[in-house]
Amino acid sequence: MTNIFSKKFFPVGFVFIIFIAVSVLLRLALMFQSGLNARMNLGEYAGSFVVGILYDISVAFFAIVPFVVYVWLQNDLVYRKKIIPLIIAVFSIVIGLLIFTNIIPKEFNALVFKIFLYYIIFRFVLYLLMAFVSAALRAKIRIVLLNIMLVITLMIIIFNAVSEWFFWEEFSTRYNFIAVDYLIYTNEVIGNIKESYPIYLIVTILLIIVFALLFTIRKIILRWAYICESIQQRTWKALLLLVLPVILYFTVQEKWHHFSKNEFANELAANGIYQFGVAFKNNDLDFYKFYKTIPDSEAFKTVKYQLSASNSNFTTNDPYNIERKIISGKAEKKLNVVLISVESLSASFMQHFGSTENITPYLDSLSEKSMLFTNLYASGTRTVRGLEALTLSLPPVPGQSIIKRPDNANMFTIGSVFKSKGYVTQFIYGGYSYFDNMQAFFSSNGYEVIDRTAIKPADIHYQNIWGVADEDEFTLALNTIDKNYQQQKLFFTHIMTVSNHRPFTYPDGRIDIAAATQSRSGAVKYTDYCINKFLKEASLKPWFDSTIFVIVADHCAGSAGSVQLPVTGYHIPLLIFSPKNILPVQVNDLTAQIDIAPTVLGLLEFSYNSKFFGQDIFKTSTPERRAFISTYQGLGFIQKDQLIIQSPVRKVNQYKPDFKTGTASIINTNDSLVKIATSFYQAAAWLIKNKKFNK
Repeated sequence: MTNIFSKKFFPVGFVFIIFIAVSVLLRLALMFQSGLNARMNLGEYAGSFVVGILYDISVAFFAIVPFVVYVWLQNDLVYRKKIIPLIIAVFSIVIGLLIFTNIIPKEFNALVFKIFLYYIIFRFVLYLLMAFVSAALRAKIRIVLLNIMLVITLMIIIFNAVSEWFFWEEFSTRYNFIAVDYLIYTNEVIGNIKESYPIYLIVTILLIIVFALLFTIRKIILRWAYICESIQQRTWKALLLLVLPVILYFTVQEKWHHFSKNEFANELAANGIYQFGVAFKNNDLDFYKFYKTIPDSEAFKTVKYQLSASNSNFTTNDPYNIERKIISGKAEKKLNVVLISVESLSASFMQHFGSTENITPYLDSLSEKSMLFTNLYASGTRTVRGLEALTLSLPPVPGQSIIKRPDNANMFTIGSVFKSKGYVTQFIYGGYSYFDNMQAFFSSNGYEVIDRTAIKPADIHYQNIWGVADEDEFTLALNTIDKNYQQQKLFFTHIMTVSNHRPFTYPDGRIDIAAATQSRSGAVKYTDYCINKFLKEASLKPWFDSTIFVIVADHCAGSAGSVQLPVTGYHIPLLIFSPKNILPVQVNDLTAQIDIAPTVLGLLEFSYNSKFFGQDIFKTSTPERRAFISTYQGLGFIQKDQLIIQSPVRKVNQYKPDFKTGTASIINTNDSLVKIATSFYQAAAWLIKNKKFNK
């Protein structure tokens, strides 16, 4: 290997070493950042580095490919001997075969082909130009081109390390599905970065570091420009260095970094760029391919048994249909419903759940006047997962949320139930609703979508890249609801807040935490202030007494822990408030986020046909209550104080979780509980795959 990276291939070896060094230093920095929270032993620390270096080396071999090709095709001798057309032909055939045989993932086909084509054209034109200049000028051109390539590459390597640091700071994990989403929504993400971090200072510092590195090797680069190697020498070295990434692509497995029961150790052992590629490729995980399954008929039989209730009857004998008629037996209550899903509102923020920060003073006081659910768990870690659970009452199937998938129109939703009862259904968002596909999903499922574009610029008090301040969004909601009332329409209005999101900015003068701090605590308290303001103003409206307000988080502020699915990272509050209609009570039984829709409809005494997987919590006995928690790969099922986790490839583990600390100890699996957990996820996956979850 030393011989390969010597002399003419010095730039290749230099980039390779820098990539490895930065990756190792990043791993060390993340290790120190995690601190005592990681709860890792010495063996896990060592394992993180040993396993991690394997991934670092694998990605490094991909990082050096442009330099390998550059050095290989650079000598004038190559052009004079007319080898360029041969090389172009060989490369074209190889790339073509890789694409044709689907060895290269289809997502990359167009990109790979374009990059390859543009690069070959560039090199061919460059050789034509250099054929007519002196050797000294050719050397200078080579030096300039190499330095440009090195500056760009080193900036990407180091900037990526800084990005991973901040990503870890927020999510305590390497790049994952979230990072892929961030790449898609560049406007919001770039704006968020600019507003959250001193980006220009960071870039300036990184440029100084890069130029300092290049300054130290300037003499080596100068000598390198005049080194000549025969085409035979360069070819065998280049081919070896180009074959290695292909071999590593097929041999290195994502599962190798899961060497420990401690998730911090597993994440530290991973490489962010590698994990990004995995997340990009696996944005839709086939349940039947990656998870343990049972016969579909058995899964549906189990689910139908679990969903059986005294107030419901299945509408068909079809074994793969869970539709049932919910019968109230009482007069329906014609009440309006306002559902407020609050961005990143962990239960731990509230004083009721042990917080001492006093950042939710209004919600804490409101909890004494509301139906407060104290044992509720979010379905996932993203807003789209929360919206999916609240709207579809569906277990979180692996991969991407239904909100962001194609073919998600005309599904069975809480909105479709309200529309069948004559309600107007609306979704109000403070940002641009194209984000996370919210506009497409809600509008194609019968909702009127209203976002920041409905607010006149003069009426916006404050905004950041994610949207307008919550108080402006709630003003928009009040005006919208007033119009509904004036038109004598019953309404179901779903409001999604945005302010409790990095960069955590909000207007000054609202709360006692200065906006300049840009802290999550301030953002939480500001949202609490806005909900207070909204409900006070709503209390003066003629529709207030006939309206139920449902306040719930979309997900927690963080879900990191030393175990794969720490239950504390999914614990969220739910308040149902309606002074004239709902008596204050504390509900302490286990509740899932997907239970909210059927529970609210139950409070309204609605009779309706249901395809929900959730339960009306007041019509379900305590032993049958369950909750679902997930990442995009890990599928959690909680019942009877036990946690079942299903994960690729066909792994199933059972844990005894500590609901106060989030830790969990592995225990022997209970076959009957595993069967129930498998059945729910498998039945949901089957219905989505076969497009059977429609109205």
